[in-house]
Amino acid sequence: MSRHEQWGSFLNNCTQIINPTNPFLLSGTVTKVTGLVMEAVGLRLAVGSSCTVFLSNGYSVSAEVVGFSGERLFLMPSSDVYGLSSGAKVFPSEVAGESPRIGNFQHPRRRAADRAKHVIVGPELLGRVLNGVGEPLDRLGPTHAEHSVPLYSRPYNPLERIPVSEPLDVGVRAINTLLTVGRGQRMGLFAGSGVGKSVLLGMMARYTTADVIVVGLIGERGREVKEFIENILGKEGLARSVVVAAPADTSPLLRLQGAAYATAIAEYFRDSGKHVLLIMDSLTRYAMAQREIALAIGEPPATKGYPPSVFAKLPQLVERAGNGNQKNGSITAFYTVLAEGDDQNDPIVDSARAILDGHIVLSRRLAESGHYPAIDIEASISRVMTNVVPQQQIDMARQFKSLYARYQRSHDLISVGAYVAGTDPELDRAIRFYPAFEKFLLQTMTQHENFADSIVKLTRLFENNN
Repeated sequence: MSRHEQWGSFLNNCTQIINPTNPFLLSGTVTKVTGLVMEAVGLRLAVGSSCTVFLSNGYSVSAEVVGFSGERLFLMPSSDVYGLSSGAKVFPSEVAGESPRIGNFQHPRRRAADRAKHVIVGPELLGRVLNGVGEPLDRLGPTHAEHSVPLYSRPYNPLERIPVSEPLDVGVRAINTLLTVGRGQRMGLFAGSGVGKSVLLGMMARYTTADVIVVGLIGERGREVKEFIENILGKEGLARSVVVAAPADTSPLLRLQGAAYATAIAEYFRDSGKHVLLIMDSLTRYAMAQREIALAIGEPPATKGYPPSVFAKLPQLVERAGNGNQKNGSITAFYTVLAEGDDQNDPIVDSARAILDGHIVLSRRLAESGHYPAIDIEASISRVMTNVVPQQQIDMARQFKSLYARYQRSHDLISVGAYVAGTDPELDRAIRFYPAFEKFLLQTMTQHENFADSIVKLTRLFENNN
């Protein structure tokens, strides 16, 4: 071997030894903590990047870049930061291979890679209960999911979506007949507290004909999470469901990520050709989490204390649901919207109503009278119903709503005995139909009513009372 070849071989060996090493360790330093937000300097990371902050007590906490100002990064932690002191080190969370140790801490190497947050997905998640970052909450061991996707997907080309053209059976008679939901539709469930929205969601989750159910419990009480899974969803519903829970006591970052994670799981199953029912409880808590983060980093409040970014985040989340292309499945989504003080003009209620494909309003008056599900038929509408059901059903639904509303407008007059039969033929007909209407709308939590039987009962209702 010539001297030139010997030097070439030597240099190649040196290159192979040096390439895997990385002598440079990017890190930043925490300089300030105010409320929910940490400020750090020394790192240049994009908004949405994940970081790890090492505390003085030997523990670490994950955080996400939510903004910046000049050289300062604004970080939102995913858990409590007790033990954090000034000068704590911040490292990018993406690690490759083994991490070097400095002092008592194990620090990540720098990696030139996409720092977008990825989450696990796959059929292995069915029947499991996870938190906002994919960690099991059900103590059933690891999920063993092999697939991962970005937490925030790119917008879907609207021209590639197939139109909503088929009805989805949700197992609730009033919705199947009068507020028919189409595959790929995004519906809002508007309700105050304590009017039965969780029970209605559980009925749809158990009785729907969708292939997969994804449930996002965002910002709810921890007690309600357990009750929803065990008592409302039940074993039958959980078996074909994935539950993502980010209760009220978690950080606003985890609540935001929980909603995005549930949507990412639904997108995975849709792109696998499945018909998915996505239930998000609630969209209002999602908006509140974004409000907490935005106000903490200095964004000015606008409508009733909600910063502008809240109203930009809502459509970004909602538009991820819907139909895929011809080869894919669908995501039919129900988003609960909490009407604070039963105010239907609340800014989140108003914004959600504008970006969704219909809304189901639950009435406190009906709930207090023992009428369940407490659906206010007059105030509710499905915007795609005319595209998914025959004209005969549309005519019956319109006639039902017309007579029901006619009776409600004259209810006080009738209840005090001031109305004289024969004065108004249309009202006489509404009075005759009303007992049958009331019976038709009532449905217990354990009663399953499929789509075909619901239509038959609606048809017979008009045949028997004409």
